Amino acid sequence: MPSPSSAPKKPAKPSAPPPTLLILVRHGQTPTTGKVLPGRAPGLHLAEQGLEQARTAAERLSKLTKVDAIYASPLERTRETAAPISKALGLPVKADRGLLEADFGDWTGRELKDLMKLPEWNTVQRAPSTFRFPSGESFLEMQTRIVGALDRLRERHPGGVVIAVSHADPIKAAVAHAMGTHLDLFQRIVISPCSVTAIAYHGGGPVVLTVNSTGGSLGDLRPS
Repeated sequence: MPSPSSAPKKPAKPSAPPPTLLILVRHGQTPTTGKVLPGRAPGLHLAEQGLEQARTAAERLSKLTKVDAIYASPLERTRETAAPISKALGLPVKADRGLLEADFGDWTGRELKDLMKLPEWNTVQRAPSTFRFPSGESFLEMQTRIVGALDRLRERHPGGVVIAVSHADPIKAAVAHAMGTHLDLFQRIVISPCSVTAIAYHGGGPVVLTVNSTGGSLGDLRPS
């Protein structure tokens, strides 16, 4: 009879991989924020207030212990928001088209006060999962795109910390997906200019750590 010391040992249970932390930052304020639906039209830059917001966000993010990479939508307002973050962390900014604003099609560049008068506006607010922008993207396609982009980033940086500078609607859609909230309710999520939203991804699924954070320390952004 074998002694206890010679009994075969059970294989060690593999440890769970560390979560990947994705920090989503909305671009800063522009001259058209809250007035126009700019979409993907080129040439829109940050207002002076937006530049100050970007500097404040960079200061907050500089307190993080370790950041592996910074990505941004290729539009001017997101790249200008990412620039001071890049400088503060000493990391280059990589463009990722998956982080782009929704394609608003024929609504691009139209004033919000006029769009709100359209009968379709009620659908945009109450049943966005059923709506496609004329000659543009549907909300469902936009959500699928941003979630796919974030999946690629977390797979590219397993166990790391990644900053992604994007736009309000894509970030709202990503938060809704991470929380298991139906897309028709995503308009209830608020994403302010230069706010920070953090989602940790691990084997058990995403964990939303903070949404629309505009002040305070970010040093404790870790799953409990």
